[in-house]
Amino acid sequence: MSEQIAFRMNLNPGQAAEYEKRHDAVYPELKKLLKKAGVSDYSIWLDPQTDHLFAILTRTDDHTMEQIPDTEICQKWWAYMADIMQTDVNNVPTQIPLKRVFLLP
Repeated sequence: MSEQIAFRMNLNPGQAAEYEKRHDAVYPELKKLLKKAGVSDYSIWLDPQTDHLFAILTRTDDHTMEQIPDTEICQKWWAYMADIMQTDVNNVPTQIPLKRVFLLP
């Protein structure tokens, strides 16, 4: 089985092109880590009027996503992205969980 989760992040104003450029070259090791952790169908969408990023991903029921933040490659990626988006003091992107209110089965 699998589940979908969605969350919102906040891009700093004027950083949309840079954000997309950096994601065009996501570290291969990070992609591999996400897939190994049970993540698939991960997409991020931009609302250019608000600079909000909307992310949705599918993960397996037995995912190991909670281990990802402790990895060197994840921390390296977060540090790389910290100058163009809102983060906490440890460079963790600010994430606001979203609640599904409709699903067309």
